[in-house]
Amino acid sequence: MAKLGKIAARMMWVFSFFLLNCGEKGEQVSTTESLELPKSDEYFQTMSLLGDSLYAEIDSVAQEKQLINLEEAISAYSSDPSLYNYIWKGRREAYLGLHQQAVQTYTEALEQFPEGYQLLRHRGHRYITLREFDEAIADFNKAAELMKDQPLEVEEDGIPNRLNIPLSTVQFNVWYHLGLAHYLKGEYELALKAYQNCLEVSDNDDLVVATVDWYYMTLQKLGKGEQAMELLQMVKPEMEIIENDAYFKRISLYKGELEPNGLLNTAANEADQQLQFVTQGYGLGNYYLEKGQEEKAMEIFQKVLDTGYWSAFGYIASEVALQKLKDGKRGV
Repeated sequence: MAKLGKIAARMMWVFSFFLLNCGEKGEQVSTTESLELPKSDEYFQTMSLLGDSLYAEIDSVAQEKQLINLEEAISAYSSDPSLYNYIWKGRREAYLGLHQQAVQTYTEALEQFPEGYQLLRHRGHRYITLREFDEAIADFNKAAELMKDQPLEVEEDGIPNRLNIPLSTVQFNVWYHLGLAHYLKGEYELALKAYQNCLEVSDNDDLVVATVDWYYMTLQKLGKGEQAMELLQMVKPEMEIIENDAYFKRISLYKGELEPNGLLNTAANEADQQLQFVTQGYGLGNYYLEKGQEEKAMEIFQKVLDTGYWSAFGYIASEVALQKLKDGKRGV
């Protein structure tokens, strides 16, 4: 009971600091003094592309470590509102599913650091999560201008991989997410240009497979199947993949090295495997879609949505695909 009391006190302190615009089920709260944690611990974030309300669900016990991390990030920001501390405050908010709050943090930070392309990179990412693709594209394009001629800047991991080796860079993430935002809008020519730039800064095997995967799908959407298959030859069996195994498996499927039923052998109901299931699920659904098996594709896309992992890119892409299929069009 004592531990739960400490967790509840920590949650109240953390949320009273920054949840000024988000009350229970999205109700507006104007002052810190009037803020009360909703009994459901659900905070409205956005609407899905299919018209569903999406919430951040805070579990004070299961997410205790993340709440502690956010508390520490807020303390660091309060004592020193530097670019670095702004970034980590926003990242810690986003890890708890509080993407609206992260956008607010980065917007405030950009008033202090207007040349901070790192802030635009992170805000753009959160805009994608919130299904605000045009805003994301604007941020990434501006970030690309500001970061021009800058050396590759490695990003620290907030959730380290199994080897605790940071793999991505700011430059990679700007181009990668710009390509994704265009892809989700069906702007495939623009997505293609972004992925071409992304491939140039993909300097390890994990980044290569992630880029090649979306690059391949973009080429397929443009009817450039032969070029798409040639691109896959960049991915070799001997590659050392640390964290992007889901993309590696998707590419193995496209190359005919993995059977379709081997792609969804991940438990969709286990929290630590949901992201992989969603990522692989969208790839499999898209695979069936490209083969003209629309009913099978819809079934897989729906399984992705059934996970409830709405912040994942595979989930968002599945939403787009289902939306188009239900409108009588071929999905993403």
